[in-house]
Amino acid sequence: MKWANFLTKITKNFKVMKMTSEAEKVWRKPDGSLVSCTEKIKVLNENYEEIKTLLQDAIDDAVLMGCSEENVRAVYLELVNSIKSVYKENKKEPC
Repeated sequence: MKWANFLTKITKNFKVMKMTSEAEKVWRKPDGSLVSCTEKIKVLNENYEEIKTLLQDAIDDAVLMGCSEENVRAVYLELVNSIKSVYKENKKEPC
């Protein structure tokens, strides 16, 4: 069992290293200007990578269980499109 945990850790670390070499995402404010605060960009990029890994695992699991990849993608896309922020957009954010 310890060997499986070790392999899981290595795989996750490899995925994180691989993902961080990708091009940075562009994050915009409600007015269309770029988010420039380094800490905010760092958090946004970390959230993106976590969600990407979670979705990859979920899609892989679904395909291994016999689901259509196209269907699973459509269901998750519908989920993403249905989620709305509980917060009002702040159009006067300083950073």
